[in-house]
Amino acid sequence: MADIYVVTSKIKKMIKEVGGCNTSSETIQTLSEAVEELCKKGVESAKADGRKTVMSRDIPMG
Repeated sequence: MADIYVVTSKIKKMIKEVGGCNTSSETIQTLSEAVEELCKKGVESAKADGRKTVMSRDIPMG
């Protein structure tokens, strides 16, 4: 099983509050994979700029 990088209880609470929906375990895994990919892209961007610090501008949004 892959690592989970999101707080499951917080995600479930937000989805319930926003849309009144339940959240499947597959959703948590998919969100976690998305976070991992965003972090990897951030690392690549920082390294390309010659930095060892990932900054908010390195994370692609939308």
